[in-house]
Formats: sequence, structure tokens, C-alpha cells
Amino acid sequence: MKNNLSNMMALDLYLSSLSKEEYEDISSKIDYDSSKRLPLMSWDIYSDGLMLKRKKAQREHDILKVRSLAKKLNWQNDINAIFNEQQFEAILITDIDQKIIWVNQGFTAMTGYSKVDALNKTPRFLQGPETSNDSKERIRAKLNAITPFTEVIINYRKDKTPYKCEVKIFPIGNDEATHFIALERQVS
Repeated sequence: MKNNLSNMMALDLYLSSLSKEEYEDISSKIDYDSSKRLPLMSWDIYSDGLMLKRKKAQREHDILKVRSLAKKLNWQNDINAIFNEQQFEAILITDIDQKIIWVNQGFTAMTGYSKVDALNKTPRFLQGPETSNDSKERIRAKLNAITPFTEVIINYRKDKTPYKCEVKIFPIGNDEATHFIALERQVS
């Protein structure tokens, strides 16, 4: 329909830019479709739902990437079991010497460091003055024992602000551990 402007984006802006005479001339010709009207508050609900879908898609993409690495590096671990019901923002994968070989976009969002900044470094580059020596010792001992564990540590973003980080580390490999996966999230 020629005068059906109800699908026009920003129709309100267009109409508000018209003179009174222009508005009166066109307003009688506009065919409003009342079935498409939504209260403004519904956009918040839509936006929240969209963000949840994006987070879920990003999580699935990250897990798919880890599965791809698992296949390429011949890991025998059950990758699905590692991620099952785990909450995380960042994923780091290191070799057995703890050199970072891969991080997800969540790592960059959480720390401010790009993938390029992190590659070939150890996660210790995130530590700073408030990082507890006790936490560092516990992590070192558990890494040496090649056992899965959870620890909370104070890390630092690129802008030098500290944050409390929950780290869940899983040794992975074939007959013996060749890499570590760290699932991280900021906690209060």
C-alpha cells in the first residue's frame, strides 16, 4: 500500500520534522497497523533476550573452537564434561609450560588484553601487587600435581585495575597432560 508508513523506521522523527500544514496533509493518509505497535518497555525485554542469545552463541562458538583444538592436538579428555554447567567469561589454553596458546574474546573483554598481548606469555602477566603469594603457591602446587582445581586470585586488567578472578583449571592431553584449560570469571 502506497501510504502505509507504519513500517517506516523513525516515522515519529519524520512526522515531527513536518510543518503543521504538511503534517495535517499526510496524517490522514497514514494507515496505522495497530497489530505492530509494542509498548516501549518491550524493547528492553527483546534486548535482554537478544543479549542472552548472543552470550549463548558465543559460548557455543568458544566450546566448538576448544573441541577443534582437542581434535587437532589429539586430546583424549571429554571436552563436553569440562564445560558442562561451568560459568565462565574467559577461556585460556596453555601448553604444559603454561605458555598461552589461545584465548577467547571473553578474555579480552574481561582483561582488556588482546589475543596478541596474551599469546606466548604465562597467565602470571595478569598478576600484580595485590595478588596473594598464598594463592600463587596453591596454584603452582596444583599445576605441578596435574590435577583439576578451582582457585580465586587477584588479577589485573590492562588498565592496571585489580579484579577478583575465579579460575578453574583442567589438565588435558592424551596419555599424559600436554595442556591446561582455564575457565575464568570475575567474582565479587
